[in-house]
Amino acid sequence: VRDLIGSAEVLGQAMSPSAAALMVADLEGIPLTVIRQALRSIRSNYKGRLTFPVIRERVLEQDGRPGRDEAWALALQSIDERESVVWTAEIQPALEAARPVLDAGDKIGARMAFLSAYDRLLQSARDTMKPCEWAVSIGWDGDRRALAVDTAVRLGRIPVERALAIGCDQNQAISADGRAIV
Repeated sequence: VRDLIGSAEVLGQAMSPSAAALMVADLEGIPLTVIRQALRSIRSNYKGRLTFPVIRERVLEQDGRPGRDEAWALALQSIDERESVVWTAEIQPALEAARPVLDAGDKIGARMAFLSAYDRLLQSARDTMKPCEWAVSIGWDGDRRALAVDTAVRLGRIPVERALAIGCDQNQAISADGRAIV
């Protein structure tokens, strides 16, 4: 509550404790660190009134899901069965929606279909405040798998324990890269 009222004051408006309490109740279930980061972003980059939709938009921007173009790149990468891909729950169904167009050879049309489906799935997930879920689609190339999983760990998309459960030891991934350089 204190952070909300203080943020409103920084933006030049007054907010009653009861209004702040309502907003806090609406943000229930979202980690406090995410809310504080969103408020910090609003204080430094926003010029309008502090409203719940403004806060919600900033919170949702920080949900960890990739943007449209990155999601499309991950979807395209997944088509090669040798590649391992770490992607969100929204990317795979969006790719399936675009696959008939892609299979017909129309990459531009497939991208448009993918983006439309991804936007719809993303909006649905965000409307229900569904947390971002990263999944690993394992390809047959072990070195590529280690690289994909290592990258996902470094980006904070999956924990190290999950990488180990998949069978990718971080040190092995690094030594495989070292072997490639040699």
